[in-house]
Amino acid sequence: MAKKPYYITTAIAYTSGKPHIGNTYEIVLADSIARYRREQGYDVRFQTGTDEHGQKIELKAQEAGVTPKEFVDGVAAEIKRIWDLMDTSYDKFIRTTDADHEAQVQKIFKKLYDQGDIYKGYYEGLYCTPCESFFTESQLVDGKCPDCGREVQPAKEEAYFFRMSKYAPRLIEYINEHPEFIQPVARKNEMMNNFLLPGLQDLCVSRTSFKWGVPVDFDDKHVVYVWLDALTNYITGLGYDCSGESGELFEKYWPADLHLIGKDIIRFHTIYWPIFLMALGLPLPKQVFGHPWLLQGDGKMSKSKGNVLYADDLADYFGVDAVRYFVLHEMPFDNDGVISWELLVERLNSDLANTLGNLVNRTISMSNKYFGGVVESTGVQEPVDEELKEAALEAVRRVDVKMNELRVADAISEIFTLFKRCNKYIDETMPWALAKDPEKKPRLAQVLYNLVEGICMGASLLESFMPSTSRKILAQVNGSKRSLEELKTFGLYVSGTKVTEKPEILFARLDAEQVLADVAAKFGSGEEEPEEPGIDVEAKPEVTIDDFGKLQFQVGQIIACEAVKKSKKLLCSQVKVGSRTLQIVSGIKACYTPEEMVGKKVMVVTNLKPAKLAGILSEGMLLCAEDAEGNLALMTPEKDMPSGASIC
Repeated sequence: MAKKPYYITTAIAYTSGKPHIGNTYEIVLADSIARYRREQGYDVRFQTGTDEHGQKIELKAQEAGVTPKEFVDGVAAEIKRIWDLMDTSYDKFIRTTDADHEAQVQKIFKKLYDQGDIYKGYYEGLYCTPCESFFTESQLVDGKCPDCGREVQPAKEEAYFFRMSKYAPRLIEYINEHPEFIQPVARKNEMMNNFLLPGLQDLCVSRTSFKWGVPVDFDDKHVVYVWLDALTNYITGLGYDCSGESGELFEKYWPADLHLIGKDIIRFHTIYWPIFLMALGLPLPKQVFGHPWLLQGDGKMSKSKGNVLYADDLADYFGVDAVRYFVLHEMPFDNDGVISWELLVERLNSDLANTLGNLVNRTISMSNKYFGGVVESTGVQEPVDEELKEAALEAVRRVDVKMNELRVADAISEIFTLFKRCNKYIDETMPWALAKDPEKKPRLAQVLYNLVEGICMGASLLESFMPSTSRKILAQVNGSKRSLEELKTFGLYVSGTKVTEKPEILFARLDAEQVLADVAAKFGSGEEEPEEPGIDVEAKPEVTIDDFGKLQFQVGQIIACEAVKKSKKLLCSQVKVGSRTLQIVSGIKACYTPEEMVGKKVMVVTNLKPAKLAGILSEGMLLCAEDAEGNLALMTPEKDMPSGASIC
């Protein structure tokens, strides 16, 4: 019976420079999903690659004194090197400078033009070069690009446009009929409410102000604008041909099962890309998942602080699988994650060295000490054994459920729950005590067999996330990787197998202070970071402690948030404070999107007299800090605190 095809893609990385760890997170996430789908029996096609055209690339090449092609060749090679370093199992690495891709982009552009979906006109607006996007005055935030916050410049040029509005009703209908299409749900709501329902403007799909792009073959003043060029990689990489017969790969794998992308480019993948496909008469991808961001631990990047994090630097220090574990485990399903050297050390020591490494080392060492390394099932069972068995089988079930929901961090947590249960089993059975009584030797043998079996099952599950570590563990116990079907049975480890004589240390504990010192020595500039200047604000009249005591401050968790219609500034949040939920309207729309708000723990004034803002009742106030430019940052607890906790 033929395997069911499964096509997964990442966004293609922009070749403006070396990818940092946040960029690398996406390829590792996609790899874990691709590996697991293979374990589930799918015929997986996994594509990644590089986006190499545009004005930004042209300018960077000029600054470097090389041609644009020379520039992108170097960056693309560096991106591919890091993807390979991180042990990712992609099948295709596409470059948008590939000749076959460029030829198909030209054919697609001409087809859409010939059928009336593309027309020539003029574009006049405010242009952001880094984002390669035009904006109207009303779309700017404080006069700057709403996406990246940089300066914009007035620009007018002849351009070709795509008739977006022609297909918008059809796309709205499709999204409503396919609730799984855009994930997480917050991203879907944002696309519908902020872009589709208010009405789509026609999209600029060519440029004349630079030359580094795919030429429009029937109008050589123009190059194809980056989004039409870049997005079509998902089909050109499969051999799609809009003017002839597409290749076997396209017929087999399209439509894509999953486009995995960052939340910042969700609009292009869930509005522009589906509409392009509709115009080409092609089916839409089954799902687009806009994953959250992996943020630097202290926000601002600074080489002197050593917090510009790249995957190869981290892998040199911690090992590839430790970095894979961290980025996958620390990223929630729909909220941003945080990474820092300190957090990496903490996770390596607690999860990888203690929970996993120590478990494997202790089990193998005891097997060698008490039985010369031979692991044997004697059948001397006790009730605690059944609990371990059920924990192992439950881990298999739960991992499968989580991976089908793309909750990768939760899936890894389930595996480590099994490893923790194995450690608890050691404490419960106390093999060292059993070893003192010769009559209990059969029981001791069964305990060690159960431990090795639990480790084998956990290591087999771990392969999709930490492939090298999985192989190392199984090699040390002379076990084989189990299929998902085999993992439904506890007790498949071959009785009488001999483990390795000298267990390898999987993860050595690290000293956090030493790591930070090493980082400062290797990556620091040797100069202290200039102290950030503070700002002075107008002082208010003094208050007494009694005045202050009248206000009630508590920790709240935002469980829902939406933009206030017809308001440029207001967001309306539902904030859980203990057992009650407050509706709070805040003027922070310029600094936060509704989906960024959901899940945050915030500081709330909870006894403020309710008032109406823009006709909506507000029952409290979110506390924010504001800098001299008017930028806002929500005040959040330094440590995780429960909803309702008092702030004093």
